[in-house]
Amino acid sequence: MAKQAEKKVTESPAELEQYYREMLFIRHFEEKCNVAYRQGKAGGYMHVYIGMEALATGWLNSIRKGYDYVITAYRDHAHALLLGTDPVAVMAEIMGRKAGTAGGKGGSMHIYDPANGFFGGWGIVGGHIPLGAGLAFASKYREEDRVTLNFLGDGAANQGVVFETLNMAALYDLPCIFIIENNEFAMGTRLEYHAADPELWKRGEPFGIKSERVDGMDALQMKKDAQRIVDWVRENQKPYVVEVMSYRFAGHGAADNDRQLYRTKEEEAEHLKRDPVDRLKKVILQRNILTEEVLEAIDAEIQEQVEEIYAKADASPFPEASEVYDNIYTDMTPEKGH
Repeated sequence: MAKQAEKKVTESPAELEQYYREMLFIRHFEEKCNVAYRQGKAGGYMHVYIGMEALATGWLNSIRKGYDYVITAYRDHAHALLLGTDPVAVMAEIMGRKAGTAGGKGGSMHIYDPANGFFGGWGIVGGHIPLGAGLAFASKYREEDRVTLNFLGDGAANQGVVFETLNMAALYDLPCIFIIENNEFAMGTRLEYHAADPELWKRGEPFGIKSERVDGMDALQMKKDAQRIVDWVRENQKPYVVEVMSYRFAGHGAADNDRQLYRTKEEEAEHLKRDPVDRLKKVILQRNILTEEVLEAIDAEIQEQVEEIYAKADASPFPEASEVYDNIYTDMTPEKGH
């Protein structure tokens, strides 16, 4: 009974519907991304957020959108969408089209929208962590009260650059939240096989950084924890390490077709019982906020919206071949034929 009391719903009906719509939109958007990949319309690497929707929804509804900074690794579609990036531009980038956020030259792993405070998805594991700390350093230097959300995966938590960055963040009291999105698998390697200490939240302890582990599969609890931590960092202007326990229902990437190489179907089925979208739907129904019929209508509405986004992105042109050398760090004219 005590546990139920702790999870008392304090959000308004409008907020509950908003979170549900956002998570459902991410779910259907990512499912359509998988379709694009299977049809050969999305190339390179692609990593979807299916099963992890509550994580991004909780955090990105706890910051000042467009003011605070956000940076993440290559599982980046949800973050951009929640921050207000045009979903057609996101889908177009995934499909390598000129209308994409990087002109179709970055692809799925490199969605980028600084106008909305999103400083990108990055493909090198752990490589963006010091960049996020740099964003926090800039805001500290300018004496602003911005907070930087610096997302990384459980596999990245073992990278040396993460420890170097945590040391500097503690030294300089940077207002940076290091959010470890622990979906239990670094690609296809289980947590206990790649981390000597699987309690990744402890990464911050040697540096005197406040650190904890929270649940990322319950949207409402995630929002409460995220808001509490964001408010603390904004007020104290110091770093924080948070390990968010999650579980991805899809493979590591779109080409990860045989998930049973590293987990069983029975395990997946057990975790599906914790589906964050379904859990919030149950709360909405139990509190009589929306009926089953209205929820079905919302689902149909969002699926239709995603179909329209896909169609618009698919109809947009590819970049011109001559643009391949635009926006690169050189003033040299490439030799013709190369």
